[in-house]
Amino acid sequence: LRDNRIELVRASWHELSISVSDVSLSDEGQYTCSLFTMPVKTSKAFLTVLGVPEKPQITGFTSPVMEGERMQLTCKTSGSKPAADIRWFKNDKEVKDVKYLKEEDANRKTFTVSSTLDFLADRNDDGAVVSCRVDHESLNSTPQIAMQVLEIHYTPLVKIISSNSWPEEGQSIILTCESKGKPVPEPVLWTKDGGELPDPERMVVNGRVLSISFLNKTDNGTYRCEAKNPIGRNSTEYVLIVHDVFNTLLPTTVIPSLTTATVTTTVALTASTTTSATAISTRDPNALAGQTGPDHALIGGIVAVVVFVTLCSIILLGRYLARHKGTYLTNEAKGAEDAPDADTAIINAEGSQVNAEEKKEYFI
Repeated sequence: LRDNRIELVRASWHELSISVSDVSLSDEGQYTCSLFTMPVKTSKAFLTVLGVPEKPQITGFTSPVMEGERMQLTCKTSGSKPAADIRWFKNDKEVKDVKYLKEEDANRKTFTVSSTLDFLADRNDDGAVVSCRVDHESLNSTPQIAMQVLEIHYTPLVKIISSNSWPEEGQSIILTCESKGKPVPEPVLWTKDGGELPDPERMVVNGRVLSISFLNKTDNGTYRCEAKNPIGRNSTEYVLIVHDVFNTLLPTTVIPSLTTATVTTTVALTASTTTSATAISTRDPNALAGQTGPDHALIGGIVAVVVFVTLCSIILLGRYLARHKGTYLTNEAKGAEDAPDADTAIINAEGSQVNAEEKKEYFI
C-alpha cells in the first residue's frame, strides 16, 4: 500500500497491523494480508466505510404565516451511507403523516434523503417548535436535529369574564374582556345594545375592564367587547340581567300536629247552662312535612266562628223569650183551691169574679 494515510503499526512473525487515517469512502474495499513463507499464507478482510449524514436543514418556512394557510416544510440531509432515517416532531410529539424521498448521490455510494411535512397553519401552532431529526448508525445514538419555531398570525379571540354571577340592584359588577391575537390586539371597544355606554359616571372603562357601580334595572342589556388587529377583528357579547334584592328566608319545617279551636259561652236562662263548641282539625301524621295542603288551623278558626255566631243567636232568642214569660190560669185553676172537683172549681171561679167586682175600692 502506497498511501501516506496508511501506516504500519506492528510487524512480527505472528501479527501485522496497519492504521488508516482520515478515512474516506474510497478506502472501502477488500484488504489482503500475505505472509511470504513456503507456502505463502494470505488472509483477507473487507472494510466497510459508513457515510456520515450532513446536518439537516429545514426549508419552506416563511415568517409570519397567516392562520389557515398551508405550510410545507422540507427537511433534507446528504452524504449518508446507508440512507439515513428522518423523523418529524412538533413540541416533542412525533408527526407520522409525512412524505419520504431517497435519492442516490453522484458518487453512487451515498444518499440524499428528504422528508416533507404538510399541514394547515393554526393559531394553536403559534410558538410551536418543529424539529427534524436524522437517525443513522454512524452517529453513535446521537441524532442530528434541525429546529424551526413557528410564527402564526391570527385574528383576536375574545372572551368576557364577569365578577358577579348573580348581580342584584345596588351591587357592582366588573366585566373583563380577554383578547388574544397576533399581532397583539389594540385596546378593546365596549358598547351597550349597539351604542355607546349610556352612563359614563357609573360605567367606567379602564383598558380591557368595564366597571359598573350601583346597578339598577336600566343597566339590563347586551354588552359587547370588540378587539381588532391588522389581521382582522372579533367580538363577543355578555347579557346583563340585574335581579331584585334577594331576601334570604330561614328554612321552615312543617311538623304534623293537632290544631284545636275552642269557644265557650255561658248563658243564664232558668238554670245556669254552659255550651261549648270545639272544632278539631287533625293532620295525617303519615303525611310528609314538605307536602302542601289546606290550612287546618284556618279551617278550625272558621268553624269556631260559625259555632260562636250560632250560640250568640241562641242566647239572644232565649233572653227574648225569658223577658215575655207570664202566669196564665184557667177557670179551673182560679177556683181550684177549695173545690172538691172541677165543676165546683168553675162555680167558685165565677163567684170569685163577682166578689172581685164587689171588692173594688176607690181612692180620691
